[in-house]
Amino acid sequence: MKLKKRYAITAVLCSGLLFTCQMEFMKFRKSDEKQRAYLLGKGQPDVAFGTYKIDNRTIHYTSSGTEGLPLVLMVHGSPGASDAMLDYLADTNLTRRVLVVTVDRPGFGYSDFGKTERSLQRQAQQLRPLLEKFRPKAGKAILVGHSYGGPLIARMAMDYPELVDGLVIVAGSIDPTLEPEYWWAHPLDWWIFRWMVPSAFRVSNQEILPLKKELQDMLPFWADITCPVTVVQGTNDGLVNAGNADFAKKMLANSRRLNIEMLEGEGHFIMWTKEKMIAEKILEMIAVNGKDQQ
Repeated sequence: MKLKKRYAITAVLCSGLLFTCQMEFMKFRKSDEKQRAYLLGKGQPDVAFGTYKIDNRTIHYTSSGTEGLPLVLMVHGSPGASDAMLDYLADTNLTRRVLVVTVDRPGFGYSDFGKTERSLQRQAQQLRPLLEKFRPKAGKAILVGHSYGGPLIARMAMDYPELVDGLVIVAGSIDPTLEPEYWWAHPLDWWIFRWMVPSAFRVSNQEILPLKKELQDMLPFWADITCPVTVVQGTNDGLVNAGNADFAKKMLANSRRLNIEMLEGEGHFIMWTKEKMIAEKILEMIAVNGKDQQ
């Protein structure tokens, strides 16, 4: 009788855990309707949503501003989704000067949620259509990447230099020697435990597991990045070692303009705690490109 009771309690706990894992707040995303409502509440009516198909995947994105203005493509970290950049979409000081596009990276948000893409090269390929769609009218494209989004936009600049005019890397994990390896990461991906992990965290773990090797594979191609680059890094970042900025300084020797901004005492989430500053760096990058083209 006691054994049956234990099994029943275990079953209830497992069911509760599974239910919690599937709840919407654990998916780190907002629907188009919620994004639109938020932006309208911030006084930003100029918003659009889109999807496209590539490599048997669906990629979802949100845009704010006018096509024909310089493109700013914003790429979130891990986990995350396009709505992480909602306040940039809402910033009319930005959107009257640039077209802001925020994308759900493969496996997150509404880009085939839960379907992991472990390769940075393939993720770069799957985001390329956004550059091909918007850059011809815009004339230039600035990529902004936070955390995992940092090495991804660097990979895009390596693979598609003709489509990328500048990078803003914010707390980017780009140095393979500084990429942490956690003992629990591999066990969490074993099938016996995987079901217990909320899908957004499972995808995050699965793409971060090979990141060190992915970054090592990128080492020969840093010299190919010639566009202007701004790196913003907090000195007290507990997730991405501040030494990543030193790596950027060493590897981006061929960048036409390299600007390293070290923020004393700041942590990993400077994309939001220093939002005004990041927006200024984006506009500076647009201005730099304008001067380069004169």
